[in-house]
Amino acid sequence: MKKYSKKYVEASSKLDKNALYSLTDAVKLVKETATTKFDSTVEVAIKLNIDSKKSDQQLRGSLVLPNGTGKTKKILVIAKGAQATEAKNAGADYVGDVDMIDKITNENWFDFDVIVATPEMMPQLGKIGKVLGPKGLMPNPKTGTVTPNVAKAIEDINGGMVSYKNDTYGNIHTIIGKVSFDAKALEENLSHVVKTIAKAKPASVKGTFIQNISISSTMGPGIKLDKNSFDI
Repeated sequence: MKKYSKKYVEASSKLDKNALYSLTDAVKLVKETATTKFDSTVEVAIKLNIDSKKSDQQLRGSLVLPNGTGKTKKILVIAKGAQATEAKNAGADYVGDVDMIDKITNENWFDFDVIVATPEMMPQLGKIGKVLGPKGLMPNPKTGTVTPNVAKAIEDINGGMVSYKNDTYGNIHTIIGKVSFDAKALEENLSHVVKTIAKAKPASVKGTFIQNISISSTMGPGIKLDKNSFDI
C-alpha cells in the first residue's frame, strides 16, 4: 500500500473526495493544498472519451497559456542561413544545424528544454530521433516546433507555450502555471486549456468528449472539477 507524507495527508483532509468543485473553488484549494517548500507547478489532467488505439482519435498539439507557465525554457533552434539569423535575433539560446546535431550525438549534450527546427532540417534531425524521442525533445509540426517561422515559435515558447498529447488511457496532462500565480491567472490558463481540448474533439468520437477534469500541485492531492464551470 502506498504511503503518503504527513503534509499530503493533511492537505487531502481539506478535500471532499466525492465533490466536484467549481473552477474558483478548485483553484483556491490547489493553492491551499500545495505541500512543497518550492513554488509548485500546477497541472491539469483531463480524461477523454477516446480510443487511443485509433489513429483518428489521437490528440496532440500545443497552445499558448494566456498568463504563461511561470517557467523559462532554453531553446535550441536547428536552422540554416536567414532562418538561423532570425532565430538568433529572436532570442534563441542556441542556434546551429548539423554542428548542433553532432554535439548532441557525440557529447550527449542536452543543455536545452525544447528544439525548434525548420522543415528542411528534419531529415538530418530525424537521424537522432531515437535519442530525442524518449526524452520528449523531437520537434513536431503539431506542436509548432517544426516551422519555417522560427521567430514566431520562439515567441510562443517564451510566451507560455505548452504541448499536450493523450496517453494510452485517453488522458491528457499539461501545465497551467505555478502555485504562486494569482487565482485569476490560474483560472484563465485552465479555462483556455479545457476549451482548446474541447475544440479538438475528433469527428469520430460520439457522446461526451471530456469526461473528467482534475488539477493538482506538485506532490499535492488531486482536485476534481465540475465541468459546468467551463463554457464547453
